[in-house]
Amino acid sequence: MTGTPTPELAAAQACLRLLHTARAALSGPSPAAAASLLAGPMAEADEALRRAGLTGNEAELLNRIYDLGPDHPDPRAHPDPRECPASASSAPSLP
Repeated sequence: MTGTPTPELAAAQACLRLLHTARAALSGPSPAAAASLLAGPMAEADEALRRAGLTGNEAELLNRIYDLGPDHPDPRAHPDPRECPASASSAPSLP
């Protein structure tokens, strides 16, 4: 990717960095230290969300995050999990 990302893309990227940092911090040998490790990424994500106008708009934020993942099916395309091929094997059958 070249150029400056849009504010929405920057916010989605910041939230993904926060998610990855949180997973790493919480799965490490000292989960109690996670708060100090997450302070920077949380501040970055909060600021990016503010700049993009996405603060408090989780649905739009998730749409931007889904847009970043070409390997993952878009859940907006399959509102009913029973219709999503990726979840067909793990979803319980319903009458």
